[in-house]
Amino acid sequence: MSGREPLDLTEITPGAAIDRGRHGWRAKCLQRLIRMDLPVPQSWAISSESVRAIASGQIPPTPALAGLFARTAGLVGVRPSAMHPEWGGPGTVLHVGMNDACHAHLTKRLGKDAADALYLSFIQTYAVQIARLDPDMFAQGGPGALDDAMRAWRAEMDEDFPQDPARQLAEVLRAMARAWDGPTARLLRQAKGAPADAPLGLVVQEMALALGPGVTGSGTIQFIDSVTGTPRITGRFRGQELGAARGAGAETLYLTRDDRGPSLEETAPQVFAELVRFGIAARERLREEMQIEFIVTDGILSIIDATRVERSSRASVRIAVALARDGIIPPDEAVMRVHPRALSDLLHYQVDPRAPRDTITRGINASPGAATGRIVFTAAAAQASAARGEACVLVRRETVPEDIRGMHASVAVLTERGGTSSHAAVIARGLGLPCIVGATGLSIDTRARTLHAGGRTLREGDEITIDGTSGEVLAGAAEMLEPALDDSFNQLLDWADAARRIGVRANADTPEDARTARMFKAQGIGLCRTEHMFFDESRLPAMREMIFADRPEDRRLALERILPMQRDDFVELFTIMAGLPVTIRLFDPPLHEFLPHDREGMRELAESLALPLSEVTRRVEALSEFNPMLGMRGVRLGITLPEIYEMQARAIFEATVIASRKDAPVVPEIMIPLVSAMREVELVKTRVDAVAASVRNQMRADFTYRLGVMVETPRAALRAGDIAAHSAFLSFGTNDLTQMTYGLSRDDAGRFMSTYVNQGVYVEDPFHILDADGVGELLLMGCERARKSRPGITLSVCGEHGGNPQSIAFCHQAGVDYVSCSPFRVPVARLAAAQESIRSRDESAFDDSPAVLR
Repeated sequence: MSGREPLDLTEITPGAAIDRGRHGWRAKCLQRLIRMDLPVPQSWAISSESVRAIASGQIPPTPALAGLFARTAGLVGVRPSAMHPEWGGPGTVLHVGMNDACHAHLTKRLGKDAADALYLSFIQTYAVQIARLDPDMFAQGGPGALDDAMRAWRAEMDEDFPQDPARQLAEVLRAMARAWDGPTARLLRQAKGAPADAPLGLVVQEMALALGPGVTGSGTIQFIDSVTGTPRITGRFRGQELGAARGAGAETLYLTRDDRGPSLEETAPQVFAELVRFGIAARERLREEMQIEFIVTDGILSIIDATRVERSSRASVRIAVALARDGIIPPDEAVMRVHPRALSDLLHYQVDPRAPRDTITRGINASPGAATGRIVFTAAAAQASAARGEACVLVRRETVPEDIRGMHASVAVLTERGGTSSHAAVIARGLGLPCIVGATGLSIDTRARTLHAGGRTLREGDEITIDGTSGEVLAGAAEMLEPALDDSFNQLLDWADAARRIGVRANADTPEDARTARMFKAQGIGLCRTEHMFFDESRLPAMREMIFADRPEDRRLALERILPMQRDDFVELFTIMAGLPVTIRLFDPPLHEFLPHDREGMRELAESLALPLSEVTRRVEALSEFNPMLGMRGVRLGITLPEIYEMQARAIFEATVIASRKDAPVVPEIMIPLVSAMREVELVKTRVDAVAASVRNQMRADFTYRLGVMVETPRAALRAGDIAAHSAFLSFGTNDLTQMTYGLSRDDAGRFMSTYVNQGVYVEDPFHILDADGVGELLLMGCERARKSRPGITLSVCGEHGGNPQSIAFCHQAGVDYVSCSPFRVPVARLAAAQESIRSRDESAFDDSPAVLR
C-alpha cells in the first residue's frame, strides 16, 4: 500500500464481509452486535494486510481517512482487533480528530472545562503513545494544563500540535501497527500462545462522547460474577467520564439499587432496562457471557464494545454448564469450553483472587490448592502438630520416603529442591496436598529451625500460606475460597464421561486414596504402590527385621508378620473399589530406603534388633548403592529375594477370596515393576502362579488374576513384543521411563530445568509434559510391538503424565486403553480425555474461543 493505493477499510454492517482471520475478533464481535440491532456507533475494520503494510512503512492514503471523518460527527477511536482477544494488542487511542476547531465547538456546546479536559486527554495520549515523547512532560493537570501541554509539544516537535484529523489518524494507525510488529510485542504474544507473526486488524469507531446535560457518562456491565459464576449484575457507571480526565460534576454510580450510594438503575431506569435487555440478547445470540462497554449521552445509550467476561476457574465451569442447560450451546461444547486444569482449582481451597497477597517467595506449583499452617521442619514435628489439632506446613530441603507420615499430618508441603516429578510433588498430588517445590531463594536452617526467603526470616511455628496453584508462598493466613464440587462440576464431568473413549483410573495406595478415587468416579485403580504400606510404624520393624535376615526362612518369618496387615489393606481396597479393577504393583524401592542413615537412628535400630551397632552400620553401608534408582530394586529384588513377592502375592490372593465372598468377584491385576527382560517375567510368573495354586487349595476357592508389567525401562519398551507374550497388560510408567530415557534424575532436575526450558534445550519439562518425540516414540513402539504379539493386550499409562492434558492427548492418539493418575487429577483427566475424543471426532466443530469470535 502506497499513498496511491486504497486502504482496505470496510464499514462494519450486518452484511459486510468481516472475517475474524483478516479483521480480528473485535471487528467480528461488533458486526454481531450490529446484526442484533444494538445501538453501535459507525465502525470500520482495517484488514491485517493493510496493518502489516503500514507497519512496513507504507503510508495510509489521506483521502480515504479524510472521507471517513466526513461521515462521522467529528471524532473517532482506534482499537486493536487481534484474532483472539487474549493476544492483546496496542493500547486504544480515543478522540482522534480533536483539534482547535473541534475544541471551540465543544466549548460552546459543553463548556470550557469539559472541552479543555477532552483536548488535554487526547494531547497527552497522542504525545506519549504516538509521538513517543516523555510522559513526565505531559503529566499536567489543573488550570492552564491545556496551554502547558501545547507549549510542551511545540518545544519538543518544533511545530504546533497537528490539526488535520486525517494526519492524526494516519499517525495513530502507523504507531499501532508498528507497536504490534515490535520485538517486545512479539515476545508477549508468544507467551500467550500466539504465533510471533500473528495478524492484527484495527477498528475505527465514531466516538460517542460521555459529555453533556442529563444522564451522561460511560461504563461497563456484566451479568455474571467473575469469581463464582453466579448470576449477578456488576460493573460501574461514571458520569461524564473522559478517560484519564473528568469534566465538571463527574461521579461514580453503582449499576443496581444498593445502600452504598446512588445507582444507574434509580437515576435512569430506562437506560438500565435497555442494558439488561441487551445483555440477555448478547448471551443468547453470542452464546457467551459478555461484558458490555457503553456510553450514555443525555439518556441515549450507545454500545461501544463487548468482550468475553473475565472469569475464574470455578466461574468458567458454572457458566459453561448454565449455557448448555439453557440450550444456548450443546453439552459437548460446554465440555470444550473449560480448560482441564481449571478443574484443579475447584477441588481444593484456593486463595481468593480478590484478597491482598503478601508474597515471601515463589517456586514450582507442584500440587494445586491452598492451605495455611504453622511451619514445621520434620515429619515428627508435623505429627505432633496434628495430634494437637494444629494445621502445619512441612518445610524440607527435599522429602524422602520416611517423610510420608509427616506429609499425611500436614496441610501443605514446601521444599527447597525438587521438580514436578520429585518425591514431594508426586506424593502431595496423591494426597491432595498443596505443594511448592524448588522454591526460589529459600534457605532452610534445620538446626536453628528457621527459613530465609525474600529477605525475611521465619521460625518454626510462624504461620504461612502455600498457594500450590500459583506457586507462591504467602506470609500469614490468606483469605480462601472453598472447593466447588457442586452440581455444575458434576454435570460437566458427566457430559465428559459420555464423550470420552479412553478410560481413567487412579493411582491409589491407601483406603483414603481409594475413597477419593471413587468420589471422583475413577474407573478403578491403575497403580497401587505397595511399598508405601511398609512405611507404617507398625510394619517398619518387621520390614527391617526381614532386611537383616540372612536366610530365606528367616526372611519368611519376618514377612509373615506383615502378611496379615498387607492382606487387610488389599481387602479394604477391593471392598472400596467394589468390583472395579485394582492394579497392584509389587514391591519396587531399594531396601536402603527403609533403614535409618543417621547415627542415632542406627543406634535405636541396633537396640530393637538386639544386634551390635557395628553390625547394623555394616549392613546399612552394604545396602547403600551409588545409584539406587538403577540398582537392586523392582523385579531385581523380586528375583534375588523372592520371599517378598511371594508374601505379597499370597496377601493379594487371600484378600481376593475374602473380598469376593463379601461382594462381586474380584480380579486383581498384579504388576511387575522395572522389567527389562522377558525372562524376568517368566521367573516371577512361575512363583506367582505357584502361590495362586497354594491359596486356591488352602482356602478351597477359585479365582482369577491378571499378571502384567510396568514398562519403565527403554529396553522393556523395545522388547515389548517378547514381554507381552507373558503379560495380560502393559502399563507404561512414564516417570521412570522419562528418567531413564533422558538420563535425568526426576528429583534433582528441577534445579536446572527452568534454564533448559528458557534456553530452548527442551520445549517443556519432560517430567511435566510427556516428551512425544523421545519417550513418546518408545511408548508408540512398545504399544505397536505388544499388540502385534498379543492383539488383545491392555495398554495404559500410569505415570504422572496420566493427569496432564497434553500428555493425555498423546495417549489418546497412541490408542492406550486408559490412563492412571493421582486421585485429585482424575477429574482433570476425565475432562481432558473427553476433549481429545471430541476434537478427534470433529476437528472443526469447536475451538476454545467464544462463538461470537468465530
